[in-house]
Amino acid sequence: MFDDFAEGLEGHVDEIAERVTALGGYAAGTVRMAAKTSTLPDCPTNVIAAMDHVHALAERYAALASSTRKAIDTATDAGDQDTADLFTEVSRDLDKWLWFLEAHVQA
Repeated sequence: MFDDFAEGLEGHVDEIAERVTALGGYAAGTVRMAAKTSTLPDCPTNVIAAMDHVHALAERYAALASSTRKAIDTATDAGDQDTADLFTEVSRDLDKWLWFLEAHVQA
């Protein structure tokens, strides 16, 4: 399950980076650069139990889904429908994965 989520996110990260550069920006691509600018809370380092890990991931996916919806609005307000569409695709996947994680937490 986690591998599928990671692969899905990686694909979206690549697409977003390509969009950034297509618009003339610079895609900060190292782990340190991404961590430095991330608004997501760090994952707890003391999580051992699998369900605690799933719960922590669900919290972070929820935060990422929320910020992605804000990115859709920002792109739409800027008149950049292509970027809004890109983030809409990301949002759909995040909502699907979040639902899956939350279903496991509630089980």
